[in-house]
Amino acid sequence: MLLLAIYGSPRKNGNTDLMTDSFIEGALSAAEIDLERIYIRDLQISGCLGCGYCDKHGVCVQQDHMQKVYPLLEKAERIVIASPIYFYGISGQAKLFVDRSQALFMRKQKNSSEGRSISSPVARKGFFLCAGATRGKRLFDCPVLTAKYFFDAIDVAYEGELCFREIDEKGAVLHHPSALEDCRRKGAAFVGVGR
Repeated sequence: MLLLAIYGSPRKNGNTDLMTDSFIEGALSAAEIDLERIYIRDLQISGCLGCGYCDKHGVCVQQDHMQKVYPLLEKAERIVIASPIYFYGISGQAKLFVDRSQALFMRKQKNSSEGRSISSPVARKGFFLCAGATRGKRLFDCPVLTAKYFFDAIDVAYEGELCFREIDEKGAVLHHPSALEDCRRKGAAFVGVGR
């Protein structure tokens, strides 16, 4: 089983990085898995051009680091994506990444319209990790919806999320009473037998 971990924070070793690392620890403790990590902050990717090329051809016209990421997004049986909250949404870097996944959705649509519907033989699942500084009642509404549609676009079933409020300063998640242990537990369940 391939677990793809997508780190969506621009801040190295920040709260969502720590959460993702804990999630992975849990996964590694529960099953024998192959692991790929993607740090979006290290990728050279451009925003979607809205050019329609992928509508017609099923691939993105832009030649950047996303070309190396697309095969992983298509192959991974489990995908976790993590992002901090910026203005009640995911980080700009993570949103850019999600937007560029449109090419995979359009490939699926193109194949379907041409009678070449390709379904994965394995049930693929996705999970979302998020941390935000405020206590806002609707703090996670937009990020969770974005994550759900991201996974839907790449043909991955949304398994759930862990979102934590009032985590802002770098390393603040270390002082949360349960966040990192919750991440470990969810990571183990995410790849566990029978999932």
